[in-house]
Amino acid sequence: MASIRGAACALLVCVLAFGASAQARQLTDADYAQAVKFLPQSADPLVDHDVQRVHWLDGTHFWYIDHDAAGDHVMEMAAATGKTAPAFDQAKLAAALGKARDKQVDATKWPRYGFDFRAVPGGDLDVQFDGTWYRCDLSGVGVCTKRSALLKTGDEPGALSPNGKLLAFVRNWNLWVRDLATGKETQLTTDGVKNYGYATQNAGWVHGDGAIVRWSPDSKKIATYRQDQRKVGMMYTVDTRIGHPKLDAWPYPLPGDQHVFMIEPVVIDVATRKMVRLKMPPEQRLSTLCDTLACDESEPYTWSDVKWAPDSKTLAFVSTSRNRQHETFRIANAETGAVRTAFEFTARDYYESGHGRVNWQYLPKTNQAIWPSEQTNWANLYLYDLKTGKQLRAITTGDGNVTEVLHLDRATHTLWFVGVGRTPGVNPYYRQFFKVDIDTGKTTLLTPEDADHTITMSRDGKYFVDSYSTPTTPPVTLLRSAADGHVIATIAKADISRLKAAGWVPPVPFTVKARDGKTTLYGLMFKPTNFDPHKKYPIVDYIYPGPQTGSVFTFSWAAARGDHQAMAELGFIVIAIDGMGTPWRSRSFHHYWYGDMGDDTLPDQVTGIKQLAQRHPWIDIDRVGIWGHSGGGNATAAAMFRYPDFFKVGWAESGNHDNRNYENDWGEKYQGLLVTNKDGTTNYDNQANELIAKNLKGHLMLVHGQIDDNVPISNTYLVVQALIRANRNFDLLILPNEHHGYGADTPYVTRRRWDYFVKYLAGNTPPHEFKMPAASK
Repeated sequence: MASIRGAACALLVCVLAFGASAQARQLTDADYAQAVKFLPQSADPLVDHDVQRVHWLDGTHFWYIDHDAAGDHVMEMAAATGKTAPAFDQAKLAAALGKARDKQVDATKWPRYGFDFRAVPGGDLDVQFDGTWYRCDLSGVGVCTKRSALLKTGDEPGALSPNGKLLAFVRNWNLWVRDLATGKETQLTTDGVKNYGYATQNAGWVHGDGAIVRWSPDSKKIATYRQDQRKVGMMYTVDTRIGHPKLDAWPYPLPGDQHVFMIEPVVIDVATRKMVRLKMPPEQRLSTLCDTLACDESEPYTWSDVKWAPDSKTLAFVSTSRNRQHETFRIANAETGAVRTAFEFTARDYYESGHGRVNWQYLPKTNQAIWPSEQTNWANLYLYDLKTGKQLRAITTGDGNVTEVLHLDRATHTLWFVGVGRTPGVNPYYRQFFKVDIDTGKTTLLTPEDADHTITMSRDGKYFVDSYSTPTTPPVTLLRSAADGHVIATIAKADISRLKAAGWVPPVPFTVKARDGKTTLYGLMFKPTNFDPHKKYPIVDYIYPGPQTGSVFTFSWAAARGDHQAMAELGFIVIAIDGMGTPWRSRSFHHYWYGDMGDDTLPDQVTGIKQLAQRHPWIDIDRVGIWGHSGGGNATAAAMFRYPDFFKVGWAESGNHDNRNYENDWGEKYQGLLVTNKDGTTNYDNQANELIAKNLKGHLMLVHGQIDDNVPISNTYLVVQALIRANRNFDLLILPNEHHGYGADTPYVTRRRWDYFVKYLAGNTPPHEFKMPAASK
């Protein structure tokens, strides 16, 4: 939809609108090219030896990708000695993969995502490249064959057994296993039918063909479920093409729907194919943490809220109420299906068992469980008696959160966890690594450096790799002992000499006070590399309101944080502030606006920007812009409607503008169960952007992918309809055949966003249709 505001801003109008300090000018292709230098695809390759993640092959070996001016180097390290060697012949593997894919593979560039490998008996490698698995023989000239073709099997994704021999997957609504050595496939269930099948991955916004299961430790049994989605309401998308469009339809429950996903837990013996149905009524498909059942990104097909006993005879699982407040800890006998309730727990607002990982633990030998809760306003761990259901004592205490439990040693009763805010004087967002004695509560800090620590632990719990950094200091990556944290070897120290030579400058960390005038908020600021303190700069606020993450996203180092620095190069101050309602702080901070999602941290954004403008005279408080994607798109539109005299320009991408039109387990967790009053009003009205769209005064661009299967496009159309009825001017960009992420259209959308802020917030003229480089993969 075109807007009359599309006309170029004349110099006189710009001066009247933005003040005499604004000097309108014509930006050139060279100005945009300078900004492009600071996009991830430009900046990341200029960083040498930036190793922030490793991949454990077994208890004593891991691989990682190192990088320097010559390109990528895939290395393997032996933890016991700290010695490194090339993981494989890169040139040979790249050539072999290129032949198998009929598409050249650059031996000096290896993907950071969708790439993995493991040795198989006989010396071959199973290699995952661009999401597809290949069997590669590098003993001779090098030959790779698509694994499914070699073994004459399907290529469905699935969950690997602990012994690495079997893969559980879904085919035609039934659960199967595939022997990865022979290719033999075995059907474990036979009665699965459409919308009433086994291990179904569908969670509404997630609707894939993977299998959600939990393998037993001995690789002999699988815990999964049969999912009933036969009566669940449908979601639809329609694509754009010549001729009849394609309709995509799938179950997608909304807040208040009578029918939601229901699951019937089962245990299946792989060898005999015997199925044991757990003796309990069907329950809702909900998690103690995330909005699907697989919450750990490193295990995308593992049912997080199921945990087996070491002897594979019993399993524990947690059932979650629809409002996400009540949890039931249950124990099942894998042979008989008998189920008993060990204890129940009720939280205020909503319950979460961790951040990034489900942290509760099952200790059958002592008839105990470790249960996370925020009963003291902080996420700590507590020991429970599974016979009486009583809480015995706290394992961790004090301020700060346990975010991720990475390892449990049952023999020594020692637990290793990532925590935040637990060390006084340290940035409360910096992750640190601890171990705690379950019996005594004695806690030991294993990573004392004042920095944010990214931890990858070995499977046997003896070692961990620690990559630590801050927003202004690049990573140092170490191999450390899990016993006391001492350094075994230095893996890499990032060298940013080439990045700095290209003009890079770090962001500026800052703090401001929240809306209450007391709570400290943390943020990052990006200034142009040619910053002049005697000038006045418009300010652009990048926002993501949470509640599951924040605008800053991470306080570790990055060469580029999206396009924040790139936008700053165009003459802006760009900021990101984690407001109240975002995670990693106290429960009261995180839950601050529970039941009022329309808050969107906006009062904190406004007061934070005002404080920065008072502190820095070069910030033009009369020229404030805001933008965001998804929840940030919703918050951007809300900012333009709730603070129309403060925010002058907004760019709102793919926003969930009314959570009644988004998946039920999102709104029902953070807003509460939908309640409709006698007069037709609801408890969701306070978060519905279309109800306040009439307040718009500034320039607003609404963007959405046509076939977005995460946030349905109807969310944006509700706002469009309200703006039309209110006779408000606005701009609209619909991306044909794009989903929630914009894929190949990303460079175009980015350039249009730059143009929009340059034109309407800075009062300048952007170059005509600047050609952006392709997005990085």
